[in-house]
Amino acid sequence: MDELSDYLEALTGSSGRSSYYSADFKVTRSLFITAYNQKGEAIGCGAIRPLDEQTAEVKRMYAMYKGSGIGRAILTQLEIEAKNLGYKALRLETRLINKNAVLFYEALGYHQIENYGKYTDNEEAVCFEKCIDK
Repeated sequence: MDELSDYLEALTGSSGRSSYYSADFKVTRSLFITAYNQKGEAIGCGAIRPLDEQTAEVKRMYAMYKGSGIGRAILTQLEIEAKNLGYKALRLETRLINKNAVLFYEALGYHQIENYGKYTDNEEAVCFEKCIDK
């Protein structure tokens, strides 16, 4: 988590810590997953938390090695788990400056939506959504 926060701070000027509360992932229909390598070392993470009955928000997506497939595997697993928990859609926010993340989410079927919640008036933010109930 610290590595992710440091990466975001260097890239965007914000660590993302103000949008992450560990208590959010202890509520019903939330989930935090960690990916490990064969040595048992953490190499990535991701989470979902409920926004409403139909929609979960993706948080704290991180892959230690870019372009390795770790992020795709984590997000795919989050989508499976979200569907199993009864969600119909996933939403997320990233920063426009994080072009790799924007391209990553678009490549995996996420489409840009109006900024929501605390991101509504944030011109540096871009929000995405994907329907997962198909």
